[in-house]
Amino acid sequence: MTRDNVDRSGTWDGAWVRARVAVMAQEDPGCERFGSSRHEYRLRPPLGEETIRPFERQHGVRLPASYRGFLKDVADGGAGPVYGLVSLTEEVDDEEALHGLREEDRLEGFLSTRFPHTGDCPGPGKQGSAGYSVEGSLVIAEVGCGMFHRLVITGSNAGQVWLDDPDWGGLTSGPDFRDWYSAWLATT
Repeated sequence: MTRDNVDRSGTWDGAWVRARVAVMAQEDPGCERFGSSRHEYRLRPPLGEETIRPFERQHGVRLPASYRGFLKDVADGGAGPVYGLVSLTEEVDDEEALHGLREEDRLEGFLSTRFPHTGDCPGPGKQGSAGYSVEGSLVIAEVGCGMFHRLVITGSNAGQVWLDDPDWGGLTSGPDFRDWYSAWLATT
């Protein structure tokens, strides 16, 4: 295991992550940290191969190792950066901001299409922007104010978490899922 309790194959030390999240909850009993009032430091149960493989087959993809390992070893969503991680398997209430994006992510061919970007893409709020495609990525977290974190599933940046601010900031590249989640675990 490396310093961030994840080996490079994508395997996570699930017991350590759950213990760290429990400590974070104890340090923030009133859920004052941004987003914690939504996820309340709760992690959903992990997923088995019998759930992950059919999802991958249905969408014609192989989930990035760091995310796939997290699903198997730690949790299918829950406590995490911003408002927490969206479950791979749970239904999203049609009243939530994520609902339309989740439906889009599940369209045939959406996830298996090569993610077209290798660098940041300006949003409509930036002069000269023509918009951008998010095919080949999966919404994994709501940031708020119409912004979301997307996990790149295909292409040269597979495994990275990008910030999607479709109204103003555009699409901004980010770290690997492991590094993104581990940075949140390191917050005090």
